[in-house]
Amino acid sequence: MENQFFVDAEYLSKEALEKKHKLETNPFFRKNHMEYLPGMEIIESDVCENVMSQMKSYDYFKYTAKDVKAALEHEVCTIEDFKALLSPVAEPFLEQMAQKARLETSKHFGNTVYLFTPLYIANYCENYCVYCGFNCYNNINRMKLTMEQMEHEMKVISESGMEEILILTGESRGQSNVEYIGEACKLARKYFRMVGLEIYPVNTEEYRYLHECGADYVTVFQETYDADKYETLHLSGHKRVWPYRFDAQERAIRGGMRGVACSALLGLSDFRKDALASALHVYYLQRKYPHVEMSLSCPRLRPILNNDKINPLDVHEKQLCQIICAYRIFLPFVGITVSSRESAEFRNGIVKIAATKVSAGVSTGIGDHESKYSGKESDGVQGDEQFEIDDNRSLDKMYKDIAEEGLQPVLNDYLYV
Repeated sequence: MENQFFVDAEYLSKEALEKKHKLETNPFFRKNHMEYLPGMEIIESDVCENVMSQMKSYDYFKYTAKDVKAALEHEVCTIEDFKALLSPVAEPFLEQMAQKARLETSKHFGNTVYLFTPLYIANYCENYCVYCGFNCYNNINRMKLTMEQMEHEMKVISESGMEEILILTGESRGQSNVEYIGEACKLARKYFRMVGLEIYPVNTEEYRYLHECGADYVTVFQETYDADKYETLHLSGHKRVWPYRFDAQERAIRGGMRGVACSALLGLSDFRKDALASALHVYYLQRKYPHVEMSLSCPRLRPILNNDKINPLDVHEKQLCQIICAYRIFLPFVGITVSSRESAEFRNGIVKIAATKVSAGVSTGIGDHESKYSGKESDGVQGDEQFEIDDNRSLDKMYKDIAEEGLQPVLNDYLYV
């Protein structure tokens, strides 16, 4: 199904349409999305070629029930088995897939579920991505935390008991340069055992600097692995360069990061092909860098400010469950994160089957953790959120709910010596 919400004129404000018109008359608008911009590091790697050749040749309608049954019987899940498990014909086998996924999760993770929370430190962005609330033409309240505000937010979060934080920014080097993010990592290391980053892609030496500042791992959403569709969704900015984004995880690994995470934003394009490519991205990186911790995220589109029509039109919970179960069967010892984009009911169920990590006490806005965590009014203007979340549970509530399911919530299992 073609996603109809990308008809920009229907959803942009008058002000945004005027800005868009100016953008479209700029000679750099819609610059070749496969062409690197000055300053972007090019690395030699065969990972992209391997992933894309598999994705382009994937015809999920060719698989049969016999293929799915065979995949479920095999001790080791091959790429062909994985393709069968992602196909439409596998949907009637979801219960069997869930049982096998649960067994694999138990083997490699026991009954543990890891908890973390995101901290958005800025929502300025230089990209025009038509589905994102932070896009540079969306009329929202913009904010960038000072170091004092940032430390206050971190202190509030850490006092809740949280030990792992994910630092996020909008994609703006101008407002959130690498040095600013590095200082945020240094602050975070004072309060948290684990520090992750979800920022704009950078070069290898910049990742090395951020690792030295305290970052442990890097998450990058490719958004969609369909390069042609990607071109129509990312109209300007550095993010428009598809191959530079694809290689971000490998540059992070070469920069010394302990772990990386891959993901597509399910619902932007053909979700089955994007799910295949996401997992294969991890699969090929894992074989090239076996010492690195690998994980997958499974986000679906969510409504954004000024455009509540953005939703994962053809990716329903049943399809999402199928994808996550297939991920677990194919990559049994890879971490799988399910975010607060999904409902509490769905997350409660999926952690008993295949997911190993969930967020709690979540805000996708800027500077509002004190009001969210304690009920007190935060000082100053707050920055608007990137997207709407569905699961608003606090850390305490999430911890109790996981424990009541017979699982072991884990705040940290990594010690520096």
